[in-house]
Amino acid sequence: MTKSPTPTAPVLAAYQYCEAVTGHQAKNFAYGIRLLAAPRRRALSALYAFSRRVDDIGDGPLPAAEKETRLDETRQLLARVRADEVPEDATDPVAVALADAARRYPIPLGGLDELIDGVLMDVQGRRYETWDELRGYCRCVAGAVGRLSLGVFGTVPGVRNADRAPEYADTLGLALQLTNILRDIREDAGNGRSYLPDEELRKFGLTDGAHHFPPSRDADFAGLMRFQVRRARELFADGFRLLPMLDRRSGACVAAMAGIYHRLLDRIAADPEAVLRGRVALPTAQKALVAVRGLAGLDARRAAVPRGTA
Repeated sequence: MTKSPTPTAPVLAAYQYCEAVTGHQAKNFAYGIRLLAAPRRRALSALYAFSRRVDDIGDGPLPAAEKETRLDETRQLLARVRADEVPEDATDPVAVALADAARRYPIPLGGLDELIDGVLMDVQGRRYETWDELRGYCRCVAGAVGRLSLGVFGTVPGVRNADRAPEYADTLGLALQLTNILRDIREDAGNGRSYLPDEELRKFGLTDGAHHFPPSRDADFAGLMRFQVRRARELFADGFRLLPMLDRRSGACVAAMAGIYHRLLDRIAADPEAVLRGRVALPTAQKALVAVRGLAGLDARRAAVPRGTA
């Protein structure tokens, strides 16, 4: 942390706005963020609120050209944040909060540029032929967020292999994003989007890609989902190597957020075709339990070894 004084009243108000956005929009992440002390909780909320703004542009109803203009304007705002040109009394609370967080923590703000790049891929209707191509997209929209968050958490002084912490944070972001893709496959198809690699869709008989539901009778949709679940579990196992590098509260935050998605993945594995019937989710009580277990590190240890089969 490079600056310790308590934020001024305008900055605190900006943070409160970002925390409200996070609490309302980030139902899963909010369980983990609540486990942090106030300074880190505020900084992560600022990161989330900015990221949410970028996502909302990409997912909104505007024409593609207008979305690209809005994303360019957001990138320009990020450049002002990076140059420390956002005054504390500016009228944009997200920019004010993010600028203050960037003064206090070594946040790699280039990750937000990567996020904008990833959302531009969505706006342009990109498809992914291979896992390597999809992984590049996931690193932009989720791996970068993991690395940004690590800038707030930091690592425990003297911890072994601390230089690999950004890699593990990135991988954990990939695991969460792949789980999101599996959960939202029907919704994305309805919006004309297909994320899973085309070569893998064809391998399991989905010759029309993931745009048409229900899949044809000749398609092995359950097999496709089990294949992706195994991949996601391997990513989780690798990404959870980050946890011993974090202090207790930061580790609990990450374990709670990722643990919710890991359990969601278990639900998909148990009934792969459930994603065709509706949105798979965890009940609120289970999310709260995962947060409690995150404090004890229980779900992290459970997820650290990938299962051989779904």
